[in-house]
Amino acid sequence: MFKINEINDAWIEAGQTVDEMNNKINTALIDPKSTKEDVEDLKNKRDNSVARRDSLKEQLDIARKDAETIKPTNSANNVDPIKPKADEKGTFVNKFRGMVRGDSAIVDELKSDLDANGKGVGLTIPQDIQTSINTLKRTFQSLEPLVTTENVSAPTGTRVIEPDQTITPFALIDAEDGLIGDNDDPTLTQIKYAIKRYAGISTLTNSLLSDSDESLLAYITNWVAKKDVITRNSAILTELGKLPSAQKTTVASVDALKDIYNKEIDPLIFATSVFITNQSGFAVLDKVKDNFGHYLLQPSITNPSQKQLSGKDVVVINDRFLPNDGSNFPLYIGDLSQAVHLFDLQQMSLLTTNIGAGSFEHDLTKLRAIDRFDVQLWDAGSVVYAPFSAIADVVPATGTPAKA
Repeated sequence: MFKINEINDAWIEAGQTVDEMNNKINTALIDPKSTKEDVEDLKNKRDNSVARRDSLKEQLDIARKDAETIKPTNSANNVDPIKPKADEKGTFVNKFRGMVRGDSAIVDELKSDLDANGKGVGLTIPQDIQTSINTLKRTFQSLEPLVTTENVSAPTGTRVIEPDQTITPFALIDAEDGLIGDNDDPTLTQIKYAIKRYAGISTLTNSLLSDSDESLLAYITNWVAKKDVITRNSAILTELGKLPSAQKTTVASVDALKDIYNKEIDPLIFATSVFITNQSGFAVLDKVKDNFGHYLLQPSITNPSQKQLSGKDVVVINDRFLPNDGSNFPLYIGDLSQAVHLFDLQQMSLLTTNIGAGSFEHDLTKLRAIDRFDVQLWDAGSVVYAPFSAIADVVPATGTPAKA
């Protein structure tokens, strides 16, 4: 009988094969030497790989469901160590407590689930709790909704994109039999992702584990949500910090800001652009006045608590997570959904111990959460980094008195 981890490994391998086949198809399409038959053959192989990957995923889901339904008994006392509830949350809580208490059935099951490094992954968070975590994440200031998130099934992969570039007109051919030259065909760029593991440990009092299921779930959901938002925000900002020098310019006036979003940002993406700064930077921007003495930042019509600049949302990040750039305040202008892609493996997991890491001595339980994703800079031309130390008020036009 196949183990869950064997099917899982086969599924991941099949996903990698699909990515490789897609890359080969892309290479063949831009290779003038490739024939129609070559491309069709690659597509057939790709389609077969997709079918195998999807079938393995179905079998993996079935195997996981069976593992939750059929529980081995504890041979020591011939009693089922846990009594699963019908709903997924109840099953998760019982498994969680089973991990802490060292129930043999739970421990053996978790030992069978190994990651790529041969280490125990822990208890995978079920879909309904994952949804609750994602819902709670929206209550925090998360950058994730601003970027493009792609759910992936393989730990590594590649994507082929066409960078933004100037498109020139076709060449004019005067003579009827004139020679037609080559076009300035686009240059494709390959983006590679490699899923990374992000983890943290929290300490639980053992009294919490004896509370109601709702109390335990509320704690886990809230803790994981906050840590996940902070972790993903940090990874996104790290990628934005890799912008080339051509996409960086210091500003000191409202006119300089206007030049950026009027001239540097593509009009096609300006409609979806935002301004991102930290709390200290926002405090400065929020005091800038126009030539009539009105504050430049205005409340959004649909959401009065949200400030806008030129009709675009101003997103404010805590100074701890978006620190000042020396003596300057950070400011990003553009469409982050075009600039950054987040590849999400969606395999968040938990593991606990009441023995190691000092838990035994202090009668505590340690909770470790692991999240798996990667962030890559996608289209650097979609955002401009414009740090500032101060933004001057707009000077009133001659003969036009400023109004207080």
